Amino acid sequence: MGDSLKNQFPFLEATPKGVFIRVRLQPRSSRNRVDGVQGGSLKLRLTAPPVEGTANRALLEFLSELTGVRKSSLSIDAGAKSRDKRVRVEGVAIEELQRAFSEALK
Repeated sequence: MGDSLKNQFPFLEATPKGVFIRVRLQPRSSRNRVDGVQGGSLKLRLTAPPVEGTANRALLEFLSELTGVRKSSLSIDAGAKSRDKRVRVEGVAIEELQRAFSEALK
């Protein structure tokens, strides 16, 4: 990934099997939305409460809708009980996610 793209998408990290997305999640928002980039993470606001995995499921569903990636290709790799999470996206090129997020971050 070029430096300009790395600067534009610091929350994306390519791996041999796919891509990691670093997310800073704010649950119990008034609506689901992308709230920019904060500290190297994609900041997302979701209406779901942080109870019994509800916000985690809502996060994967929202990212699936946002990127066009099947929900079965998304999983929470780290931070399941934290606001700071790392989501694994399998079988997708980083360029596909860059295109999706460039639209979402306009």
